[in-house]
Amino acid sequence: MKLKKATWLLLSLTLVFSLFLSACGTESTTDESPETNEEQTNEEATNEEQASGDPQYGGTLIMGSIGAPTLFNPLYSTDTASSDIEGLIYSAPVSSDTSFEVEYDLASDIQTTEDGLTYTVTLRDDVKFHDGEQLTADDLVFTYSIPISEDYVGERASSFEMIDTITKIDEYTVEFKLKQKDATFLPTTLSYEILPEHILKDVPIGDLGEDDFNTKTPIGSGPFKFEEWKDGQYVKVVRNDDYFQGKPYLDAIIYKIVPDANALIAQLQAGDVDYFPGVPGSDIETVKEWAPEAGVKIESGLSLAYTYLGYNQKNELFQDKQVRQALTHAINREAIIDGVLNGDGEVANVPESPLSWAYNSDVPVFEYDVNKAKQLLEEAGWTDTDGDGILDKDGKKFTFEIKTNQGNKIREDIVVVLQQQLKEIGIEVTPNIMEWSAYIEAISAPNWDYDALVLGWALSTFPDQYDIFHSSQREEGLNFVWYSNPEADVLIEEAKQIIDRDKYKQAYGDIYKIIAEDQPYTFLYYPNTHQAMPENLEGYIFHARNDLYRTHEWWLKQE
Repeated sequence: MKLKKATWLLLSLTLVFSLFLSACGTESTTDESPETNEEQTNEEATNEEQASGDPQYGGTLIMGSIGAPTLFNPLYSTDTASSDIEGLIYSAPVSSDTSFEVEYDLASDIQTTEDGLTYTVTLRDDVKFHDGEQLTADDLVFTYSIPISEDYVGERASSFEMIDTITKIDEYTVEFKLKQKDATFLPTTLSYEILPEHILKDVPIGDLGEDDFNTKTPIGSGPFKFEEWKDGQYVKVVRNDDYFQGKPYLDAIIYKIVPDANALIAQLQAGDVDYFPGVPGSDIETVKEWAPEAGVKIESGLSLAYTYLGYNQKNELFQDKQVRQALTHAINREAIIDGVLNGDGEVANVPESPLSWAYNSDVPVFEYDVNKAKQLLEEAGWTDTDGDGILDKDGKKFTFEIKTNQGNKIREDIVVVLQQQLKEIGIEVTPNIMEWSAYIEAISAPNWDYDALVLGWALSTFPDQYDIFHSSQREEGLNFVWYSNPEADVLIEEAKQIIDRDKYKQAYGDIYKIIAEDQPYTFLYYPNTHQAMPENLEGYIFHARNDLYRTHEWWLKQE
């Protein structure tokens, strides 16, 4: 068969980082973080380098997060905090640049056949794991065989289910044969980081998600090596001197867990935290006022994310799409953006960011209209028969609970506003603010213990709604609102086989129209991201999806 370079595909495909639950909040019991030596310690930081302005070695960067990680294995984690750390520890065949285009990482070459059914991936031959073992084709075969195993227990199987066979060709070459063409294989599947076979090969796949490797001894091939995790306090990673893309300049990065955004901002101002990539829009103007005095600079831009109100369709209250449309009509999203975010956001109507090449705003829109909301609810049989101000139907009151995560003060404020706005149409809402890990456990399979929730998605850089909205992903995947539309299922499946970008965008325009019409979520807003960092941090490049982009090139300019 004739092979062509996959660089041809790079012209029409962009990378997907896996979807992650975003802006996690958690509570920490102490502000403790490990002692650091901010002075330059590496002999390579010479006086000549300092004088010339060249990158300097040394220093520890403390990054603040309101989200706590859960584990460090990309085949099992689903939250952004874990993903942040994994991106420092591990490497993948491909990654994404700031324009969301595919760039090689572990891969030195990728070829595909004309029919799009066979991919041949050649790995670099100069990559070592943190324990000194060489990374080879065996590790790629091992890693990607895990989620296609019948014994796999995790939420990432859908990203690998197109694989038919995986074959080692030689020490650094692997051949993938697909069951059918899949536009997401190159940008999505090949973006999953590689695990070490020599360490994990004897662990039963069914037990791998609970193995100590994921929390105590993760070993990858990334720019930093795992050193320590104190749960609820911090994670520390240290420089990998043998990193294949070049020795990082920073000695270490500490991922510090802080109870909530207010406390984190206070620590940023005090110098106890150096880098906070999630300054809330409600606070950004205040932070800008004291930033110069505190030695802080700000980088801002639209985030590749959205925040939403999701409805559990296992609950009879939300099984009628007319009711879900009414709820969206009753919610003044502009008022939420203006009042809670100080105008720092944009109303969302589809599950895709305006940053994406596949974004399409030509969808049904349910504007704020209280009278329309009341009309739709009445048509659906919801009226106030006993005059107590709460709608009822067949003896059941329209009352429900909205859960969200503790520490994210914007979401905490939003659920209160939602309570007030929905009260105007006769719906009683009770907010429930939960600690992050308990929250995720409650809403996820097999519990689905919630009525409605306010949450966010950090989006894929390649548009693919399969994991979130395909009905096959309800029981074990990320479709935890239990949305199901047979027409949407078919279109999502068909889109996966479309390689041409323009045709793919057209197909997704139809998909977005269906999802917007069904309103499985009330899409609330697209947030801006504000990243606060030390004035002397150099080498940083803003990335709308990756707060830790190319950290091996970051360095601290020292006087």
